[in-house]
Amino acid sequence: MRGRKPICSVDRALRTRLFAAQLANSMSNEENRFSARAARYVKVGTNVGAVGLKVAGQRLLGRTHDRSKAATELAAALGGLKGPLMKVAQLMSTIPEALPKEYARELSHLQSAAPPMGPAFVRRRMQAELGADWRTRFQSFSEKSSASASLGQVHRATAHDGRQLACKLQYPDMQSAVEADLTQLKMIFQIHARMDPGVDTREISKEIAARLREELDYELEARHTRLYGAIFAGNDAIVVPEVDTSLSTKRLLTMTWCDGQPLLSYKGHALDDRNAIAKAMFTAWWFPFSHYGVIHGDPHLGNYTVFEREGRPAGINLLDYGCIRTFPVSFVQGVVDLYRGLLANDQARVVAAYETWGFKGLTNELIEGLTIWARFIYGPLLDDRERIIADGTTPGEYGRKEAFTVHKILKEKGPVTVPREFVFMDRAAIGLGGVFLHLAAKLNWYELFNKTIEDFDAAVVAERQQQAFQKSGVPLPEVA
Repeated sequence: MRGRKPICSVDRALRTRLFAAQLANSMSNEENRFSARAARYVKVGTNVGAVGLKVAGQRLLGRTHDRSKAATELAAALGGLKGPLMKVAQLMSTIPEALPKEYARELSHLQSAAPPMGPAFVRRRMQAELGADWRTRFQSFSEKSSASASLGQVHRATAHDGRQLACKLQYPDMQSAVEADLTQLKMIFQIHARMDPGVDTREISKEIAARLREELDYELEARHTRLYGAIFAGNDAIVVPEVDTSLSTKRLLTMTWCDGQPLLSYKGHALDDRNAIAKAMFTAWWFPFSHYGVIHGDPHLGNYTVFEREGRPAGINLLDYGCIRTFPVSFVQGVVDLYRGLLANDQARVVAAYETWGFKGLTNELIEGLTIWARFIYGPLLDDRERIIADGTTPGEYGRKEAFTVHKILKEKGPVTVPREFVFMDRAAIGLGGVFLHLAAKLNWYELFNKTIEDFDAAVVAERQQQAFQKSGVPLPEVA
């Protein structure tokens, strides 16, 4: 019996080895999944490049290429890559003439959900962000994700003081993924550049790259969240989560959990309920812009939930602050001037607004094209009556007809250089209109907007912006 280990000791050692083997196998599976994801990037790049070469070859030989076929091939090439690029592709489908209409239609159908991390990988990521004792920092933590996004996933947790928390954990090595996506985006623009486009996409490309890189920084997102919390302090129709800085890092953002229901679950409710939700949405977007020079740049349906009081929808939870765009006050002034110029049919004021925004290379024909688009974006705000946001269209088609009415003018008379600030402003306006169409809200948008800008004073906004941004730690926007 001398030297023999106790049976319980053997069992404990065996269990330890088994657990280690299971953990290693789980980690290996996760690593294989992300290695496979990296391999898909290479494959996607090759496929996108092949589409570009085919288009270039056809043009070199003087042939007219089949855009519908090429667009389908491009969407197929990108379709296996469920990550940030899908978000970009959907964004590009909303900007007039940024892509040919056939490409825009195909890309708008792509999804932006990445494969979820499994429990073992989540544990490793949480340890990397909060240390080996990370689990002791919570009363409870669910290793199963509650929601996913293009750059990370959300886990529900409970703090030691009982607060319900949402922990947004970034996927591993997303910086490399984003840079790879931006390379693919550059290739898409190169394909488009061979098609005599009506829009010079260089500034668009810079803007998208800057915003995607910002989304990787959860510390910046935390500051954006605090900014919005200050903006809507005291507003009982818009709830902003509170950030727990002690449980947050550059790749982990922990906030209070906001209970609510999906926005689309209210489509069948009475008009008064749908209008109440739409009013809150309108305020959540236009008030920060007109008063602080900042917008929520990604009005995706998953970024909002609806909360109730006494069994009725009472407002919205504004959940995600990864895609926030800040503006110099001069740009906000241009938006207000363009609106008032359109309202008064003052062509000089309209043109001055475009120039304030930074549009370059404008001719009378290009101004006409831009104004068609402006009258679409502002249309409901210029019409002093109760109405839905647009007649005879679906949320998915909202703005598409008008966007491609502009196409011919821009292509024949352009190209026009689109200022960077315009990109997410345009995207957000289209997305917001789609939400209003989903709700079939019927409101006097003219009254809502004019109430928002009635006291607009650029100097006051500049002072308010400076104070709020400095207090929340958000960098002031660069002035071109």
